[in-house]
Amino acid sequence: MLNSTSLVPLKIVASGVALPSQQVLSTELDKRLNKSNGYVEKRSGIRWRYHASNTDSQAELAAAAIQDALIRQNIAPSSIDALICASAIPVQALPCSAAHILSCSSLLSGIACFDINASCVSYLSALQVSAGLLATNQYQRIAIVSADIASRGIDWEHEESSLIFGDGAACTIVERGDGHSGILSFRLETYPEGLDLCEIRAGGTRCNPRSGMQESDFLFHMKGKPLFKMASAMVEDFMQRILSEAGVSLSQIDTVVPHQASHLSLEHMRKRLGVTPAQLVDIYATRGNQVAASIPSALHEAIITDRFYGKSLVMLVGTAAGLALSAMVIVP
Repeated sequence: MLNSTSLVPLKIVASGVALPSQQVLSTELDKRLNKSNGYVEKRSGIRWRYHASNTDSQAELAAAAIQDALIRQNIAPSSIDALICASAIPVQALPCSAAHILSCSSLLSGIACFDINASCVSYLSALQVSAGLLATNQYQRIAIVSADIASRGIDWEHEESSLIFGDGAACTIVERGDGHSGILSFRLETYPEGLDLCEIRAGGTRCNPRSGMQESDFLFHMKGKPLFKMASAMVEDFMQRILSEAGVSLSQIDTVVPHQASHLSLEHMRKRLGVTPAQLVDIYATRGNQVAASIPSALHEAIITDRFYGKSLVMLVGTAAGLALSAMVIVP
């Protein structure tokens, strides 16, 4: 029996998702990239993903995910007193993306809004921060939303990365709860030796019209093999650290919700880490890598397929640019 005093109280009371209207089949990308039929699915492991148009709004996509979560559990928008945007790419440099999302949403003007960015594992940090805020009793109900339009940064000349990304948004609404659910352990580790393995250089002060920039600085760059080698060499020991902190073994985890980074990363979880098919939530074949929206989208899938509520332990885990590794063990 777990000691409830070790829990950081947190209750996920609703979840929702939103997807762009454009479904992109891998067979369509075969034609676009002048490849043989079946090439993209074989290389990427994706049957289809969703891509936003060049004029679709990231903030509106996020607001749609919030609305989906509210409707599913019949939650009044007026009951939300804080909004956290946990996305990898902002709507713009200033103001924060959460403010843009609030303007598109049904939530009340005047509530607290801010962004948390830890790349693909932003959602995990937002959960941890939310638990701390709820503990102060200043906030009663927080909406966390992740929305990324990764397709807008795809470099179609770089095959390795261009095949894997999909767009989307996901939201969870959290409360402090009654203390029987919460965060058992959380880790976020960052290793800057991997800074240049996964990056978009423009969008901040490093590459801009005054410091100098190229058009390609606005596109996603990934050194896939070195990135996978570095992450896979670290993740096994990292998993042991998060499980030891929680005082549990992997076999005691009912559901594992990973970042849907790539077909290879999910295979590594199955083969090297020993995560069973029954434990693993895998939506990669129909979503691709949705960047920061990936983990909460997979969590929503776990919730609607009865793999979250009623379970003893759930683990959220992922790697991200930085290079960062993050995981959280939750009592639902």
